[in-house]
Amino acid sequence: MDKNSEALFREMRDRVRGMFEHTLRECSIPRAFGRRLQHDRRYIKVGDELYDLAAFSRALVVSIGKAGHSMAEALASIVGTGLSGVIATSQGPPAQLFGFRYFAGGHPLPNEDSLRAGEAILRTLAGLTPETLVIFLISGGASAIAEKPISTAMSLTDVVETYKALVHSGAPIAEINAIRKHLSALKGGRLALAAAPAYQLSVLVSDVPDDSPDALASGPTMPDSTSIQDCYRIAEHYKMLPHFPAPVRTLFERRRLQETPKASDPAFVRSHYVTVLSNASAVHAAVESAALSGFAVEVDNSCDDCDYRRAADYLLTRLRELRQGVSRACLISGGEVTVKVGSPSGIGGRNQQFALYCAEKIAGERITALSAGTDGIDGNSPAAGAVADGSTAERAQQRGLDPPAALTHFDAFPLFDALGDAVMTGPTGNNVRDLRILLAY
Repeated sequence: MDKNSEALFREMRDRVRGMFEHTLRECSIPRAFGRRLQHDRRYIKVGDELYDLAAFSRALVVSIGKAGHSMAEALASIVGTGLSGVIATSQGPPAQLFGFRYFAGGHPLPNEDSLRAGEAILRTLAGLTPETLVIFLISGGASAIAEKPISTAMSLTDVVETYKALVHSGAPIAEINAIRKHLSALKGGRLALAAAPAYQLSVLVSDVPDDSPDALASGPTMPDSTSIQDCYRIAEHYKMLPHFPAPVRTLFERRRLQETPKASDPAFVRSHYVTVLSNASAVHAAVESAALSGFAVEVDNSCDDCDYRRAADYLLTRLRELRQGVSRACLISGGEVTVKVGSPSGIGGRNQQFALYCAEKIAGERITALSAGTDGIDGNSPAAGAVADGSTAERAQQRGLDPPAALTHFDAFPLFDALGDAVMTGPTGNNVRDLRILLAY
């Protein structure tokens, strides 16, 4: 590789990182709340909904998910002091908000604090009156961060083993969450049942497809659009039963799952929902940044929830088509790809697996691809994702690294880390799904 090509590849790796960093800034929780929430003395306006706080005898806040603290902090900065409730999040904040009980729930797998958080939330919501306002702040990751199994026969170990089976099944997140809903005392609208007859407002930072809002955090406050029959079908299709622990497997084998509340349930009559951030917000910010950098930009989200290899092949083909007739092309794709992890597996995640697969497909080409999670976490690695380009395979081989072996063993992080191409942001306190930015130049 000559020096000019090396410099160009380096420039484009830096440029695509800058686009992702711009996206994270534009999708920050404080900016989103500042745009969508307004407070004037006794009134708070969220989206198109106006609430007279003086009309309620009591206001409670339940904030759960990776953005649990960030969302509660942003709300408090707008409304002021006097808020109280429960916050369950995966990362301990630098300083806790006064009036809130905090729980450090596990993610991607529940821990003891996840169960304690579930118990505390249900106790907080018990016995509320119609004069109470409950503000639910819900973000991605809440499925694991706050949990209570529907069956007393299920231990924490059983819950963890079930989550592992679901995550490693290769099923898309909406289908994974359909099963989580029916195994939880919190999910699938059951928090709305617990809070009724209180007035309920759910403010959402969504990490699920925009057309499936009840999949966010497994839909704790929303009517459930999935059914027990869906669960049985999904488990059979992905051959999950042998991987479930005995108490869960028994529920499926004996057809003993309990149905979740649907839209006709009275608990939802006084419930409202406002999405302040979603993957569409991230895509829009990335488009803005790419256009300002002089790229012809196209958005294609059609490979959401596709296998990472199929998604990469499709997107690279679309990028090459887009490049015809323009000097600089950019293809942006939101959503998530799926990876069915084999054994043994190393350190990495779906974004790094996608990027490493791309590296082999674009070797020698003037193409750069970034894939990263807006939460700053990719799989079991400390990275948010990775950047690959036409020089990745060559640079890896020069260092004695083996890209095909890393891909086969789901061990992408050590390779990208050694090349300096891992995207390291640290946990962002936010989550609006993944973003892929592909450049051709």
